Amino acid sequence: MTTSNQGDTLIVHGFAGIGWSEALPPGSNEIGLELNTDSCRTRTAAGHTTIQCDVTQYPTWPFKGRTTGKIDSPPCPPFSKSGNGKGAHDFPLIQQTVEDLSRGRDTRALHGAACQDPRSILTAEPMRWHYDLQPQWICMEQVPSVLPLWEQCAGILTRWGYDTATGVLDAAGYGLGQHRKRAVLIASRTHPVALPAATHGGPGQPAHRTMADTIGWGYTHRPAPTVTGGGTATGGAEPFGNGSRQAMRRAIGTPLWRDRGVPHLRPTPHECAALQGFRPGLRFHGRTGSQYLAIGNAVAVPFADAVIRAAAGVGERELAVAA
Repeated sequence: MTTSNQGDTLIVHGFAGIGWSEALPPGSNEIGLELNTDSCRTRTAAGHTTIQCDVTQYPTWPFKGRTTGKIDSPPCPPFSKSGNGKGAHDFPLIQQTVEDLSRGRDTRALHGAACQDPRSILTAEPMRWHYDLQPQWICMEQVPSVLPLWEQCAGILTRWGYDTATGVLDAAGYGLGQHRKRAVLIASRTHPVALPAATHGGPGQPAHRTMADTIGWGYTHRPAPTVTGGGTATGGAEPFGNGSRQAMRRAIGTPLWRDRGVPHLRPTPHECAALQGFRPGLRFHGRTGSQYLAIGNAVAVPFADAVIRAAAGVGERELAVAA
């Protein structure tokens, strides 16, 4: 763990991973709270201040009065199409926990014990930090099915005096060579906010970046399908879902596909990282499965850059993936 100067203002990043951190401009003074050892090693080696911890057990008081921004991407498996689907059953419990936390009542343990998936309650965790820290700006991201919860959070933040915006955005619209739809919440106590306008794929804009242009093979006319963390809890061998692979096989041998001369459709971790918009040379620690998991679970870098700038007005860098 490395620390910032005691008097500095901070960006506090829960469930940290690596994507949001790579999107922040240098000097942002971000602290990431992350449990996974390989992810912590990746973050530290990349120069991102990191505390290895269970976010749900970490106190908020060290950051009170110092937090400019708060970023969260809670785990998505309970809600994702490739997950177990138990998050839908747990949704009312999560919503009640969010409402309780917004009023200073901590019912995480009570409602978490009743959830079918113990990870579901983690999606309520950011509200504990928002209530205690009252950051100037907020960014949150999850799979599209979580949008109703983000809308609930936006209503609470509006009551507190924040300006908010919510919606589902596709990262391909910001120059990424991958279709990746995510539910987003942004909020600010200091200025009006709006979801960032797409920069690619619209009238008068550059075309979407293709999969083949990004990694040298695959679709020649469109971005890649969504990169996932793999097929198992530790990162499986197939970062593309079964339905996506079937569609890709139908394109092979047509002008819509650029072949690479191997019999499978599995990208390497390096190729997955490129499809997520990570800078060349960024090293992901751990075994191959752990690398797939960290890359597939991350927020795409150019997408995160656009969302952060919309929420906070920080970062003058160009989008990480060029037109």
